[in-house]
Amino acid sequence: MKWYLLSMILFSTFLLFSAIFQMIFLSDKRIQKRMKRYLDQQDKKGFDRKKFNLALQIQLTTKNIKDNVLTKEKNSKLEISLSRAGIPLKPEEFVLLQWMAIVMGAGLLFIITGKLLFIFVGAFLGFFLPRWYIKKKQKDRVQKFNDGLPDMLSTVVGALRAGFSFPQSLKTVVDESQSPIKEEMETVLREMQYGSSMEEALLGLHERMPSEDLDLMIQAILIQRQVGGNLATVLEKIVDTIRERTKIQRQIKTLTAQGRLSGIVIGLLPIILALVLYAIEPEYIGTLFIHPIGIALLIAGGISGGIGFFLIRKLTTIEV
Repeated sequence: MKWYLLSMILFSTFLLFSAIFQMIFLSDKRIQKRMKRYLDQQDKKGFDRKKFNLALQIQLTTKNIKDNVLTKEKNSKLEISLSRAGIPLKPEEFVLLQWMAIVMGAGLLFIITGKLLFIFVGAFLGFFLPRWYIKKKQKDRVQKFNDGLPDMLSTVVGALRAGFSFPQSLKTVVDESQSPIKEEMETVLREMQYGSSMEEALLGLHERMPSEDLDLMIQAILIQRQVGGNLATVLEKIVDTIRERTKIQRQIKTLTAQGRLSGIVIGLLPIILALVLYAIEPEYIGTLFIHPIGIALLIAGGISGGIGFFLIRKLTTIEV
C-alpha cells in the first residue's frame, strides 16, 4: 500500500510538472493559435479573455525574472550557453525551469526517503542538473560538429573546384549536411544576406560553436582572403590535419579510459556510500556529521578526494 501511494504521488507530481512546463514554454504558440482562430472567426466566437490573461501573466512573470534576477552579463552568458547547446529556451525560461527543478527535486527526495537532509540534497541536484545538462548537450553538439567537419570541408572543396563561390559552397553544405552543421551554416548564410561581412559571420559561428578545428578553418579562410591563394588547396590540407588530429585524439581517449574512470570512482564513491549508509542507518553515520572530529574528517576527506580527482584528470588530459 505504501509503494502504491508513493507511485501515485510521483505520477501526479510528474503530471503537474509537465502541465506547468507546457503552459509556460508553449505559451507563445498558444497565443498565436488563439489569435489566428480569433481573426479567422471574428463573427462566430468572441475572444477568450481568461485564457489570454493567463498566458499574459506567464509572459509577464518570465519578463520579471529577466529584469530582476538576470543581469545583462548573466543573461548574455546564459543565452550563449543555450545557443551552443541547441536548446530552444530563453534565459528567463531556463531560470524558471531551474527553480521548478529545485522544488521538485527537494520534494521528491523527501517523499521517497522521509529524511530532512535529503531536502537539501534534492535542492542541490535540482539546481545543478539543468546546468549539467546544458554543458553535456553543448559538449555533445560540439563533438558532433567536429565529427562532421571534415566531410563538410570536403564538400566545400569539391564545390570550389567545380567553380562555385564560397557562399555557394556553404549553400551546398546546407543542402547535404545534417544537424548541427546544417543549422549553423544556415545561420552564417542568413547573416551574410542581412549585410554582415564574411569575417563577422564566421567569427559569430565560432562564438556559437567553440571548436578548435573550426577555428583552424576560419583562420585559414580569413588569411586566404587577405593574402590570396587557392582556397580549395588550403582547405584540403586542413581536412587532412583535422582527420589526423581526430585519429590521435581517439587513440588517446582509448588509452586513458581506465584512468578517467578511476577519477570518477574516487570522486563519487565516498559521497554515494555516505548517502546510502545514511538512508539505511542514520544513527550509525549521523555522528560523522555532528561531532567536531567527524566534521574535520569530512573536510579532510573532501579536500583529499578533490585533489586526487583533479590530479587524475590532469594526468589523463593530453592536448593534441
